[in-house]
Amino acid sequence: MGLAKLASERYFPGKSVLRFCQMTVNLEKEMTDQQLRKLSAEIGNRLRQQRASLTTAESCTGGGIARVLTDIPGSSAWFEYGFVTYSNAAKSKLLGVQPATLTAHGAVSEAVVLEMAQGALRVSDASYAISVSGIAGPDGGTRQKPVGTVWFGFASRHGQSEAWCQCFAGDRLQVRLLATAWALETLHKRFLENKLDTV
Repeated sequence: MGLAKLASERYFPGKSVLRFCQMTVNLEKEMTDQQLRKLSAEIGNRLRQQRASLTTAESCTGGGIARVLTDIPGSSAWFEYGFVTYSNAAKSKLLGVQPATLTAHGAVSEAVVLEMAQGALRVSDASYAISVSGIAGPDGGTRQKPVGTVWFGFASRHGQSEAWCQCFAGDRLQVRLLATAWALETLHKRFLENKLDTV
């Protein structure tokens, strides 16, 4: 794929987010639109074979994941709708993210993306959900969560949930594009290609 040297280590409780996010992605070559369409088409084929469906809950990517997926003709067979929950209030109102979770951990956190993914599954009745919340920049970063920090959540109807943190290098557009590509690639590899979960 076009994303080079992605930090693919899973985040485990107790590990410093700052330390994890120092494993920065090196931008040698971004995934092209053609590569994204090919990946999205393959995801659609896998979902169709499983008679499964997908939903998205996006914050920093602003609907970019849903856009790439719905670029594929016939995607309505496996993608009905997604959520763009840019504010904390939207995360709570549309996805059921608990205000206490947002207060305790912040919007860019493992706990929040897991609640986002689980809420999206519940509301949409899809088979799989992707959630994403991050700091695309140029402002908003802190020492603990620098610009480029993105949390991803994945959940399935059978109860499998995973959360991953990546820190991407680049400007706002690059971070958003890399986050979109990373989310789709991880869904494909972790849930669909290797069939870690079945519907």
